[in-house]
Amino acid sequence: MKKIVIWPKNIRVEIYIRVSCNNWCKTEDSTLLLTKIYQRNKPSLLFFFFFFFLPALVRSMADDPGSSSSGSSNGENSLITDMSHDHLFSILLLLPLESILSFAMTCKKTLLLTRSQTLWKSICARDWGHSTLDACSPSLDWIQLYRRLRNLDRVSCFNLDASDAPTPRASHSLNFFKGCLLLFGGGCDGGRHLDDTWIAYLGKRVVNWQRVAASAGPSGRFGHSCVVIGNSLVLFGGINDSGIRQNDTWIAQESNTTLSWRLLDVGPLAPPARGAHACSSIDNRRMLIHGGIGLSGTRLGDTWVLYLSENLCFGTWHETLSHPVPSPRSGHTLTSIGGSRTVLFGGRGMGYEVLNDVWYFDSSEGRLGWVPVLFEPRNVPGGISLARVGHSATLISGGRVLIYGGEDSYRHRKDDFWLLDITRRRVWRRVKCEGYQPRSRSFHRASADESGCYLYVFGGMVDGTLQPAEPTGLRFDGELFVVELLV
Repeated sequence: MKKIVIWPKNIRVEIYIRVSCNNWCKTEDSTLLLTKIYQRNKPSLLFFFFFFFLPALVRSMADDPGSSSSGSSNGENSLITDMSHDHLFSILLLLPLESILSFAMTCKKTLLLTRSQTLWKSICARDWGHSTLDACSPSLDWIQLYRRLRNLDRVSCFNLDASDAPTPRASHSLNFFKGCLLLFGGGCDGGRHLDDTWIAYLGKRVVNWQRVAASAGPSGRFGHSCVVIGNSLVLFGGINDSGIRQNDTWIAQESNTTLSWRLLDVGPLAPPARGAHACSSIDNRRMLIHGGIGLSGTRLGDTWVLYLSENLCFGTWHETLSHPVPSPRSGHTLTSIGGSRTVLFGGRGMGYEVLNDVWYFDSSEGRLGWVPVLFEPRNVPGGISLARVGHSATLISGGRVLIYGGEDSYRHRKDDFWLLDITRRRVWRRVKCEGYQPRSRSFHRASADESGCYLYVFGGMVDGTLQPAEPTGLRFDGELFVVELLV
């Protein structure tokens, strides 16, 4: 007989695992085994192993004369329920919520443990992040807070008073960067492009906009992409008011309280010029782009990843070829949900149809590829978000995505909020908006703070009919408002 020796934390338990009939599994380092299970998003297997499989096997070991633990009286190989509080606590933090709740029903001791505020504080930090907890109401106990964050169904909006605000615009970039908002470019009235850079210093209900002194930065453009990677901003592509598509890559860094742009050396290979594409960061180290409108006006469906050198002096673009892939499109979104996964949603296809499919890009364990996301009817009781283009899709607490606005195939602009969760639950949920009611809009930009509890939305195209003095159709908006998660 062969044994598997497992050390979960400081626990040493020898068990026998029967694979089939009289065949036994070979010895393997359990710490590596448990790590693999957890990294592959199979924590439910941990629950099965620790709370159903392990106790029975440990009991049977006493009858095995060849076991080194046979006849042991030091309690080293005791049942899972006899383990110390700290050991059980460590195991619970490896389990998904459903398994923790199931574990609570095994006995009185485990029930008391799973009601511990200390445990739930750690679970909240694990699932929602420490920054989220710091931003949430201290009046709630940790179990209530977890429940409200998990079942989020309301947001509250309020606008920020501002003076010397930037020109109203759409298809710009907006990034939360070192505690401020950084705005660049976009398009405005008359189809003109903009080349200005602004920093918004945020207060409780006010914002102070300051224009960054002009330097050798990117030329005017709209429909470009810009992401935060480490302590820098990386910008790619866009379209100018002559209709020329760009494929240059720029990097912005802060130096002596000023922001400076420089053209990034990417060598001879770069993605084809484009605008209205989607982008996000991967692991806060790489830039991912997909789709957009190319030189001939056709919609693209290619995927590229930018690898940056450690000193950010140069980068290398690589096209990712895999199957299946999302169809060609523009005006869609890519949202990094942490770790190695990025979510794609919506956009306008090659036949000008507006889409509502969901994909995620997986770069875990060295793989680079797309996976379509399907939803069970029970997880979408209110239906799936309507197809849209020119919306925003922003990462909020818990690796979820908050989708706002956009327009449909008839160019009707939207003002609705939807919550998309593809982590384990794969849920779509309509979110109610309280307080200030922002105008329906498309091709705006949104960015969340570090807590994931506050989103900042600026600009976009809104209906001109809201102000009768203006002609019907569209106009560019210049307001900045906040979306707060209500927990």
